[in-house]
Amino acid sequence: MRHAYAPRMVSRSLDAAALRLVRAVHDTGSVTAAARELGLTQPAASQQLRAVERLVGTPVVVRAGRGVRLTEAGQVLARNASAVQSALDATLEEVAAVASLRAGRVRVAAFPSAAATLLPTALAALRAAHPGVGVTLVEAEPPEALAELAAGRVDVAVTFRDAGQEPAPAGDDRLRRVPLLRDDVVVVLPGSDGRTAGEPVDLAGLADRPWIAGCPQCRAQLVGTCARAGFAPRVDFATDDYLAVLGLVRAGLGVTTLPGLALAALPHPGVTVHPAGLADRLHEARGPGPGG
Repeated sequence: MRHAYAPRMVSRSLDAAALRLVRAVHDTGSVTAAARELGLTQPAASQQLRAVERLVGTPVVVRAGRGVRLTEAGQVLARNASAVQSALDATLEEVAAVASLRAGRVRVAAFPSAAATLLPTALAALRAAHPGVGVTLVEAEPPEALAELAAGRVDVAVTFRDAGQEPAPAGDDRLRRVPLLRDDVVVVLPGSDGRTAGEPVDLAGLADRPWIAGCPQCRAQLVGTCARAGFAPRVDFATDDYLAVLGLVRAGLGVTTLPGLALAALPHPGVTVHPAGLADRLHEARGPGPGG
């Protein structure tokens, strides 16, 4: 299924205001009531919802009687809206509080899709609360981010792991781990397959297809996921660039699995997204605080 995207949306991320609006629609069952609750006009709220739908590439709300209801994708956004923002805000505030920062610099390492979707609003809140504090953002996959944190080269590391995987040690008992988001992992197929977006697929039914893998940690998770489904994937391409992954799938060169956060960060016309009962991905932040 192909979706149309407005060019101005490509560089925008899914911010806290959009998540709050989706949550308000969930709570009130009405775009008008949600707009009133958030101090927006109804046209502005409707426009923001359409922008969210263009960004994620799938409908977020549908009409239901005299009101609206959230689609499955909208429910995922609503479920995680408050938890994601609160956890990130708390983590970054702790960094500032622990260090008593009125000036200086907070260094954050995060994998690319988190840097595009989770961090911008949280970093803006940190800057508003501590205007004298500078922020350095470093893109790094989880192993590298944790290594940078352990070496003291960054103050906060945003990482991910499979739901069944034990947390990686950070190398310092004074570092606190804060859960941020439980993210759905989905199968991505080329639009030329002709499947309806959102239709569940059986992973074992894709055993004979070529596969596209991501970063080394992502590839290991893909291999483990396929092994649990009873086959070893034939990986024809591997890249840690999600845009490249989606381009390869769109061209029919393979299939892949991706977390919802990556898909929220990027436009994805020409491919279809499917649940397959895969283990969720857990996103976490590590930083100073009590505990490990």
